[in-house]
Order: sequence, then C-alpha cells, then structure tokens
Amino acid sequence: MATAYDVIVRPIITERAMSRVSEKKYVFEVAPSAGKIEIKKAVEEIFGVKVKSVNTLHMMGHQKRQGAGRPGMTRSWKKAYVQLTADSKTIEFFEGMV
Repeated sequence: MATAYDVIVRPIITERAMSRVSEKKYVFEVAPSAGKIEIKKAVEEIFGVKVKSVNTLHMMGHQKRQGAGRPGMTRSWKKAYVQLTADSKTIEFFEGMV
C-alpha cells in the first residue's frame, strides 16, 4: 500500500505553473502508476485541502546528447494538474513562490 508521500513525488515550480496558482490550480510530479483518485486523496491528506478535479498526462522522455555525441534519453514521468474547490484554502507551500 503506497502512502500519500509515495504518490506525490514533488511540486512543479515553473513560471507557467505558478501563473495558475491564483486560479487554485497546482502542478505536481506523481508516481507513474498513480491514478486520479489516488492523487486526489494524497493531495487532500498532505495539504488539508478539497480537490475539485485532477488531470494527468505522461511526459515522455526525449533524446538528448550525453557526452561526446552519444545519444541518451531523459526519463519519462507523470504530471498531475490539481484544481481545488472555490471554498478550499490555498496550499501555503506555493504562496511565497508567486
């Protein structure tokens, strides 16, 4: 049985992700095997908020040069966009980032 901290790997802190914080939309890297329901429960448990919806997508690894022209691959990972309800509090972790 995976814990909530096994499901949520890390928050995504980019300029594009931070522009959605005012709309209560947050972006996380999640475990590749995690489903939307598991992600929803994990975010609610860790941050104490109410989740309205979860959208997920697989970020496929792409080819990248490694050293002296040898091809390599970056890793594939899974991203989750989490929308909070209107009456939910915000996630304090992201407040200082905006």
